[in-house]
Amino acid sequence: MSTSIKYAYRKGQTWLYRRTYPKDLQPVLGSSLKQSLKTGDLREAKARVSEVNAAYEDIVAKARDALKAEGLGAKQGPITLPVAYPRFSLGRTGQETVSNLARPYLSGKSDTLSPGGFKSHRFSLGLFVSRYGSRRIGSLSRLDGISFLNEIRALSPDRGKSFSLKGASLAELVALSQGNSRKITPQTQKRIWSQVTQFMAWAVREGHLDQTPFGALQVAAKPEVRSYSALTDREVTALLGVRDPILPPILVISLLSGMRSGELCGLLAEDISLKGNLGAFFRIRSNDLRSLKTRAAERDVPVHDTIQRHILPGLPKAGPLFAQVTVDRVVKHFAKARVALGIDRSGVVFHSARKWTCPGLMPLL
Repeated sequence: MSTSIKYAYRKGQTWLYRRTYPKDLQPVLGSSLKQSLKTGDLREAKARVSEVNAAYEDIVAKARDALKAEGLGAKQGPITLPVAYPRFSLGRTGQETVSNLARPYLSGKSDTLSPGGFKSHRFSLGLFVSRYGSRRIGSLSRLDGISFLNEIRALSPDRGKSFSLKGASLAELVALSQGNSRKITPQTQKRIWSQVTQFMAWAVREGHLDQTPFGALQVAAKPEVRSYSALTDREVTALLGVRDPILPPILVISLLSGMRSGELCGLLAEDISLKGNLGAFFRIRSNDLRSLKTRAAERDVPVHDTIQRHILPGLPKAGPLFAQVTVDRVVKHFAKARVALGIDRSGVVFHSARKWTCPGLMPLL
């Protein structure tokens, strides 16, 4: 079956009709007849196009008759015609299942989000689908939203990080989290709920729902303020001595530049430039490897002498400086090194390197 329809095109999940009026009638009818067919189904759209085509022919015929009867020229301005335009309703409003709608939604998100952002959306929506995937989206109620909020509140962060539990349902994760005193933070709950409500809002925009059933539901718990701890000189010395295939050069650059892990993983050799007697600079900007956290994050960062002497000579002279190295790998390697060294202070993560301000230790390299 052909996936194209004459005089119709698909925008998002909805078919739209557009057909240009004859040039001599455009001064009185406008340039074209435009109308939403209010369906995403190909067969149904073809049937509705036939109805609108009939209305189009009726409009054109009556316009010509009106102009002829009144002796008007096409330049006389708009005229009112007794034409009945087709009006379509969303026949399948609320009938699609949550799992069927989640697939095109995530497909669209994969094109617009960074890998990390998409992974986060996929996890949140995966929990929602595991709970309500077989339900018709129109059958969801406010009580279902309250129930989902209560369940994600019972999750343990340790369970979500386990590779063996990848793809586990919300019910399974809640069951495994029982007895664990550690629960996901209000910030994480809020993120999951926000991404689910974004999906519901999308369903409304695409015509699968008249309005979201969850209303103004939100996470009740207040966000916890958790700041990063700065690394001590002793911790920096210990971390720089760890034998790791990717961590040492990335950690040194982070310590001496204040760059985030995502910015580091996206560095290209072409991002290094010389500015006369000012020295070398890293140019932090969006590229194919990563996007920046905000527009204000685009900047030039001075290349410390230690980086120039000890790190850059061992890196590629073209393309990515750290090929195949992702933020996920950097964070996990840092966590492994921290555990091996017994650094168990709260708030010590790779991001802590941005707060260290004692370059006097660099000669230890």
